[in-house]
Amino acid sequence: MDETIRQAREEVERLREQLHYHNYRYYVLDDPEIEDYQFDQMLQQLTRLEEQYPQLQSPDSPTNRVGGQAVTLFEPVVHTVRMGSLQDVFSKEELLDFDRRVRETVPQPEYVVEPKIDGLSVSLEYEHGIFTRGSTRGDGDTGEDITENLRTIHAIPLRLTRPLPFLEVRGEVFMPKKVFDRLTEQQELNGETPFKNPRNAAAGSLRQKNARITASRRLSIYVFNIQQATLPDGEAPVTSHLQSLIFLKELGFQILPSYLLVSNMEDAYQEIERIGRSREEYQSGLDGAVVKVNDFTQRELLGATSKFPKWAAAFKYPPEEKETTLLDIEINVGRTGALTPTAVFEPILLAGSMVSRAVLHNQDFINEKQIAVGDKIIVRKAGDIIPEVVCSVGHPPEKPSFQIPMVCPSCGSPVVREEEEAVLRCTNVDCPAQLLRHLIHFASRDAMDIDGLGPSLLQALVSRGMVSSPADLYLLREEEVAALDKMGAKSAANLKNALEASKTRDLSRLLFALGIRNVGQRASVLLSEQFRSMDRLLTATPEEISEIEGFGDIMAQNAAAFFALPATRELIAHLKELGLNMESQAKEKGTLFQGKTFVLTGTLPTLTRQQAKEMIEAQGGKAAGSVSKKTSMVLAGEDAGSKLTKAQELGIPIITEAEFLQMLQPEPQDKIN
Repeated sequence: MDETIRQAREEVERLREQLHYHNYRYYVLDDPEIEDYQFDQMLQQLTRLEEQYPQLQSPDSPTNRVGGQAVTLFEPVVHTVRMGSLQDVFSKEELLDFDRRVRETVPQPEYVVEPKIDGLSVSLEYEHGIFTRGSTRGDGDTGEDITENLRTIHAIPLRLTRPLPFLEVRGEVFMPKKVFDRLTEQQELNGETPFKNPRNAAAGSLRQKNARITASRRLSIYVFNIQQATLPDGEAPVTSHLQSLIFLKELGFQILPSYLLVSNMEDAYQEIERIGRSREEYQSGLDGAVVKVNDFTQRELLGATSKFPKWAAAFKYPPEEKETTLLDIEINVGRTGALTPTAVFEPILLAGSMVSRAVLHNQDFINEKQIAVGDKIIVRKAGDIIPEVVCSVGHPPEKPSFQIPMVCPSCGSPVVREEEEAVLRCTNVDCPAQLLRHLIHFASRDAMDIDGLGPSLLQALVSRGMVSSPADLYLLREEEVAALDKMGAKSAANLKNALEASKTRDLSRLLFALGIRNVGQRASVLLSEQFRSMDRLLTATPEEISEIEGFGDIMAQNAAAFFALPATRELIAHLKELGLNMESQAKEKGTLFQGKTFVLTGTLPTLTRQQAKEMIEAQGGKAAGSVSKKTSMVLAGEDAGSKLTKAQELGIPIITEAEFLQMLQPEPQDKIN
């Protein structure tokens, strides 16, 4: 082996070991040993080495935390071990009945009591200690392959501390409460409908077609069960749930934040009550507690019904509801002009925290609940997180419900309710409230990513008349910014540098930043990839835009109407003059594998699976996770397993790496047959 390559390999392995270790310390143990800057420096160094020496790339590398390509669909995954659900109980009496049934078969059971995480259940599979596939629970028998999205979750180890031949575990993916709060706050500022609760947010984030969006949502996971395992020869198997949790932690997984072994149901119920009282202390949402028989042999004796295992029960907490007085209803204006009513009520303690506000959504919601200022209302926390008004109690029949004013509270302009929409919108495009929220969205991380340009600074700039459009941001003078409260020369210089850096963002980021109605981040990428330049977009018709897969007629009409507006054209022209990039920087895809679906299996001689996948997608093809009748061909290497067998059974063409690379060579024939 070339000495340079050998040294590079040693350095790559050293960096990977260090990064895996520090990732585990930070995300699993919550006990970092180094600063974020040091971690980022090592990651950048590893990235440079892998780019310089592609042969050293590996699927378990920390650089693979964010997938580079979006998927078009999620392939089905058949679970070898069924991912079943648990029987729910709602009272101490039902819990005692469960205990009685267990003791009819097992005289002296021990139980483990643990919190029931309110998230999305997933399976993680490892071969020789390397994360190879992850899937959703689905219906328990068949789920969906979401491997690339799961790779973005830092609490999921890409490499175990030991190279077990095979391991499948089950865990619950969730969105931490603090992350959820920030996400919904940003959604409200952007005029978007916020997720109802963290579970919905986690589920929606995991099923994103683009893994980069999933990565931005900062999900986490608790692993709580071994589905199946192949251990090294001579190693004693795990025989109890408590032992399995300790084993999982040793392998590098983030296990449940609390668990307790008890010998009777009275102690179990006390632990259930303790978990219920301390729900606010958990970083995840909880919807109950789980009681499981600890011993695996006893579980085998107990067996299962057609729906549930007989050795476990899920105690579900009822949602806490309290009565309070509605003091006021405030109307907020979003960046798209949407008017959102918010209930302001006498503070109450709910699920461990004081709350005094709840979104009332729209006029239809207010009318349905018959809500008026001064009413007694019932409030609860949806998913133990988001306060919501359940109903109004004692509302006098003759008293009218609150009516949202038909003028904008920010600028006094008329508001309208458009056809097929539940919200009222301000008709003034120059409304100050819309301007502020539009600027916040424009500068946000997923849009132009202007570091240091947060809501408070934007509020100061708008209130002082220094900014009246996104273009004005690029005309700010350092000395004027430095004179603002809590700024200064250094902060002003940093902001100027951040603004200059944002000019180079891809066209897709600019499109998302402009805030086109009903056109989100993914749709902006599709627009950019299809039309390649802002000039082409400015002349695109609704019919041309609707040809993009994933675009409906309404999205296409909104986009075309947006680009036809004189104000839009003026803003884009101004931004272009200021030096903002107006071209797509993404490489145009080839058409060699257009419409073809590949499945990769086994170890290839020189390419990693990720490299092969990127080559396929760069030519318009798709790399799927499992073999089906829709598979065009299977790219097989050494030690190919069940995928190869299934392909042979279905008569699907099987090719080697050499044949694959030959296909990529220039030939008179442009496409494969």
